[in-house]
Amino acid sequence: MRKQVPFPRTDGPPDPPRPAVRWGPAPEGDERAATHAALVASAAELTGSPAHLIRVAHDPGGRPRLTGPAAGVQVSLSHAAGVFAVALSRGPAALGVDIEPVRPLPAAALARRWLGDTPADWIAGLPRHERDEAFLVLWTRKEAIGKALGHGLRRGGLTRPVAVPTDWPPARPPGRRLPFPPGTGTGTGSDTVTTVVTPAGSTRAVLSIAVSGRPAAPLFADLGDWRTAAFQ
Repeated sequence: MRKQVPFPRTDGPPDPPRPAVRWGPAPEGDERAATHAALVASAAELTGSPAHLIRVAHDPGGRPRLTGPAAGVQVSLSHAAGVFAVALSRGPAALGVDIEPVRPLPAAALARRWLGDTPADWIAGLPRHERDEAFLVLWTRKEAIGKALGHGLRRGGLTRPVAVPTDWPPARPPGRRLPFPPGTGTGTGSDTVTTVVTPAGSTRAVLSIAVSGRPAAPLFADLGDWRTAAFQ
């Protein structure tokens, strides 16, 4: 899986605060440590601060936060078997990120239990070889939205409805900047938006990023061989 370079340096005026995400493979069994190391390294790059001064703490509800010179940077973490993702922003909008490797699943049954009738019907109607990825697209979206709202899957998060994509299978997006289009809707107002991208490569995974509040600038993404799923 290709790692993103989330903090481009360009000539001219400084960029506005921009949500950024870094992802990649993680050693099996050591994903948590790899995720924290990537977060500290990314925060050091973002703030220009020495990495050894930055620490990862957690709020009482479990939400990660940075201390030291990176205090105040919005962050979200995710790791699963063999993969990690971290999202950061110096802007005010809260972030949520979730990543899952694509793997065999009882996708139709899981969708019926956790996603509701409409998504479950949609997944059941797909060719069998597409169902696992389709379920993970919707599941990671649900997780990312919950993290951006600050409570994960608690407080109704498990039953929060998720829309099915308007385009399937995902299409290759043009360019290197991945926008957060308005109107994707999470039930918390039109300013909360989310985008899902899926990589293709030696490790296939599904990554969802959510922003609670309109971002100040598009997400910067070195998309490479990644694809995006469009939602209503």
